Amino acid sequence: MSLRRPGAPELLSPAGSPEALRAAVEHGADAVYLGWGTFNARRGAQNFSEEEFAQALAYCHVRGARVFLTLNILLSDRELPEALETARIASRLGVDAVLVQDWGLFDLLRRSLPDLPLHASTQMSIFTSGGACEIAGDGCERVVIARECGRDETAAICGHCPAEVESFVHGALCMCYSGQCAMSALIGGRSGNRGRCAQPCRLPYGVNEAAKDKRPLSLKDSCMADHLGELAEMGVSCLKIEGRMRRPGYVAAVTEIYARLLEEGRGPTPRERETLERAFSRSGFTDAYWRGEKGPGMLGFRPENSAPAEEPAPSEADRRVPVSFTCRVEAGAPCLLTAEDGAGHAVTVSGPVPEAARNRPLTGEDLAARLGKTGGTPYRCERVEVAVDPGLSLSAAAVNALRRTALEDLSAARSQPPERRELDAPPLPDVDCSAAEPAFTVSVTSAAQLTSGVLDLRPARVYVPLELLADLPSLPEAETEYCAILPRVWRDKDEDLLRRWLGKARSLGAAGLLLGNLGHFPLARGGGWRLYGDYGLNVFNSRSLAWLREKGLESVCLSFELRFSQIRDMKKVLPAEAIVYGRLPLMITENCLIQNAGDCRCDQPNFLNDRTGAAFPLLPAFGHRTEVENSRPLYLADRPDWRRLGLCYARLRFTTETPGECARVCRDYREHAAPAGEFTRGLYLRGVE
Repeated sequence: MSLRRPGAPELLSPAGSPEALRAAVEHGADAVYLGWGTFNARRGAQNFSEEEFAQALAYCHVRGARVFLTLNILLSDRELPEALETARIASRLGVDAVLVQDWGLFDLLRRSLPDLPLHASTQMSIFTSGGACEIAGDGCERVVIARECGRDETAAICGHCPAEVESFVHGALCMCYSGQCAMSALIGGRSGNRGRCAQPCRLPYGVNEAAKDKRPLSLKDSCMADHLGELAEMGVSCLKIEGRMRRPGYVAAVTEIYARLLEEGRGPTPRERETLERAFSRSGFTDAYWRGEKGPGMLGFRPENSAPAEEPAPSEADRRVPVSFTCRVEAGAPCLLTAEDGAGHAVTVSGPVPEAARNRPLTGEDLAARLGKTGGTPYRCERVEVAVDPGLSLSAAAVNALRRTALEDLSAARSQPPERRELDAPPLPDVDCSAAEPAFTVSVTSAAQLTSGVLDLRPARVYVPLELLADLPSLPEAETEYCAILPRVWRDKDEDLLRRWLGKARSLGAAGLLLGNLGHFPLARGGGWRLYGDYGLNVFNSRSLAWLREKGLESVCLSFELRFSQIRDMKKVLPAEAIVYGRLPLMITENCLIQNAGDCRCDQPNFLNDRTGAAFPLLPAFGHRTEVENSRPLYLADRPDWRRLGLCYARLRFTTETPGECARVCRDYREHAAPAGEFTRGLYLRGVE
């Protein structure tokens, strides 16, 4: 039972196992999040069987804690029915909400289980008010915002979004924005978007030098223990502790301290800070993002031989549920006991008819004392009212049985699943937007790449970064549609600038916009633009295509983590595009990796070097961020299979190529030329876990 002060946010703890769940609840969590089944973003955690999941729901609900199910990974068409059935069962059992990343699953759940609360996972990459309001308008009750959101961004989202806002306050930080990392997938075939991240970011790398012992992609854990009051004041509804892969002792220690800080309305003591660090840290903690800062001071790692901290002592707080008893014992009638929990649940049970007392009669004081013995149960007796006729006898065993039955019935009432509608899954739209062979599109990163050698390919579209268009005096005349690529990451404060740049892009003749984030939709609407979806939307199934069709997109670029066979079998209810050439993006980072390494030389070639000698180009991104590209370009010109998948568009993605190399690639794709030099086939053939 929460001891939280009125108005304090909910404290949400990780439960990667039944043991961790009990540790969380016993040490003060108001809610837990857990994985059941195959489809969650911590598939390496122990997670729960169906029986354990049902037991977890009952355990938590009896004790006043809520349970959120994580179904927050990308799903293929074949997996969606099973994921929907998982959610159906969870809803019937009484789960309090489901966290979702995949647009297709989100659409299925809101249509098929309209009464089941949905939470937008941080994997949706939401970091602006526009993105939060967009998903709230589509039916999400809560939005888990990006870990990179600072004080100003969080306040802005809370001030504008009608849904609840959930913010991470403790635990691991990824260098890449959640939902946008493909490093583990492309390097090792284990997708973070599929719950299988191998954490290559924690390994040694060098920036513009050979990999040594530096870890430029490994961030310290976050610790927001000093800022809980600020979060509460600005309207954050839920404070989330990260760590489903961590042991129960970690969950207990961290939950206990954060619960205590919320209960007492204060910051941590030096001893509490030390306890948090002993539980788990990577060279200490950081709150830099919250303070609007970034830099090398955020970096940290944990040696592999670090010993885990000792298990914490049991919680000293009495977190049992307060219960009130009202008992009536009168001659000639069964005794009656009512138990109430103060949350609207009340049960009444009856016992035996009391007998006439032979020796000492039952008194009100005796009865109250016996009823108040709730040790060993989830309940704490807070108040007892009794009425006892004189001269009667009722055995201690009868009173104990009466109390036990009442509390069992109260537990059943507290864990009773709500009634929720279950509807059939709606069919996909009866349209076919597949093509016999895709038309080429081209994306560039510099004006120099817009040469006649590229435009002679007569691409259907040419995608140009919005910030590049803002600096161009004109665009080359060409039989193509110019489209502006909106920045993958930005903030509310940038939107006036972006709108001015959109006006400049329009004046140059751009007609379309490439949207890679949910927050792009409100930015783009009402401007008369043709709207297309980019790979950042992580489209993995036909249902996602249908959802984005409803939102006004005319085509969308599919996830490059899909296999060819999955793309082929997808029902093309919206024209689909795939990247068929180029360095695929591995990360988009809030930190400038080049500046973190020393001198900021973003206008020159920069590389991240791993222990194998591979060099990953580092490209500057809007807002002094960094995009990490794969070490080898994707090359498919010599393969015929991608041309027969029903795609409408095939993109050549130019990043580090010289103008001459861009022209050569265009020629090679026209002529189906064999590859030259190092290349990769990406994930289209081997897929991901």
